[in-house]
Amino acid sequence: MLTAALGAILMAFAITDRAAAQQDTPWTALNPGSDNIEVLGHIPLGPILSVADVDLEQEMNRPYAYVSRMVYGWEGDKGTDIIDVSDPANPEVIYRWRIENQELHQRTGGMDVKYFKWDGRYYVVQSLQFGQGGPNNDLGAVVLDVTGLPNPDAVTEVARIHEPDFPGGFHNIFVYRHSNGRVYLFSTVQGSTAHIYDLGHVVEGRMDEALVGRVPLPQETSRRAYHDFYVGWHEETETDRFYGGGRGGYYVYDVTDLENPELLASLTGINGVTSGHTFTPDPTGRYVIAETEYQFAPLRIFDLKPALDGEVSNISQPIAGWTPNWRHVVHNHEVRWPYVFVSGYHDGLQVVSMADPENPVTVAYYDTYVGPYAEGRNPMFNGAFGIDVRNEDGLIVISDMSTGFWTFKMEGFDGWNGADWGVPDVSSAQKFDD
Repeated sequence: MLTAALGAILMAFAITDRAAAQQDTPWTALNPGSDNIEVLGHIPLGPILSVADVDLEQEMNRPYAYVSRMVYGWEGDKGTDIIDVSDPANPEVIYRWRIENQELHQRTGGMDVKYFKWDGRYYVVQSLQFGQGGPNNDLGAVVLDVTGLPNPDAVTEVARIHEPDFPGGFHNIFVYRHSNGRVYLFSTVQGSTAHIYDLGHVVEGRMDEALVGRVPLPQETSRRAYHDFYVGWHEETETDRFYGGGRGGYYVYDVTDLENPELLASLTGINGVTSGHTFTPDPTGRYVIAETEYQFAPLRIFDLKPALDGEVSNISQPIAGWTPNWRHVVHNHEVRWPYVFVSGYHDGLQVVSMADPENPVTVAYYDTYVGPYAEGRNPMFNGAFGIDVRNEDGLIVISDMSTGFWTFKMEGFDGWNGADWGVPDVSSAQKFDD
């Protein structure tokens, strides 16, 4: 009798074989996706280049997605949209939070968004970036209490996180439930560290105690050190680990002791990489998927084992690379081993199997971006921006910079738990009650 893990792996290879055969059929406007991807729902959200990242609650009884709203060279609003996905075929915007005095606030606005649970209540953190010449240049994030959803009147703003010493806001954020039981916000700032805020203190109004740690960049910089990061539990060593992409490459820290982060591995001197972007490990912490943001750049896969075992201090060679189209650039991604769910700008939703990390293979896709290919300040940076996956039932959501919000289902993927695949049950989805 097949074990659950072996059966799941065989299913992954079956999907891989099927999708590989589908690659012989070229993409067309009438055939925008693979047969194993079903579009459940879609809603436009506003002008082109007005949609940024997305986060999806994990509990089935809280069917809410959060989408950052920005202005990127075009018209739009700066804030957050809350979308009800109780019926994934008919997603509905039920609340819109907007920063006051829209026309006075300079630059982008909403960039990254994450939800969290603390003391029985649910909250959303919206990262913000405002420029000089207008108000709130030092405002990094706004926190909303969303416990009362679906009642829009119950949504209230409870806190704002300002950083007067680091104006320019938070470009990216990550919420992590630490092994010590606290919930922390990791944020980028305009300086040589990532900041760590205790979100319990934030929502309780104890702002003078909120900043509890910093993760340094190995080399000093007066500009933003990190672009993006992931924080997760490392089961083998029972430690909390930070995976950051930024100036020079990528870095892995032990952040079990938040006041004394310990550098475990660096990935620098990589051909074609002067600055790291999104950086995500597999559930074991051995393999990492790394993105860097320029046209023609693939996702790179690295094996951290030589550095984590102390054999080397730095890794500069990937073991594999993947891209759906070498002319474009891929963006954010979520790992649910063996799958990597990718938001690929012009290539939309892409699903990659890394069952064999040295030979990643496309297993499913759907292009959410319909063009044109020459809009905005850089024509490559348009299309699918954010992506998330609900572990309970396998719902996939995409936020597209121009076409809006999408919900998908992949054939054979009805949810994810690491134990079913023989790996630790670790992903970006936080277990706030565990």
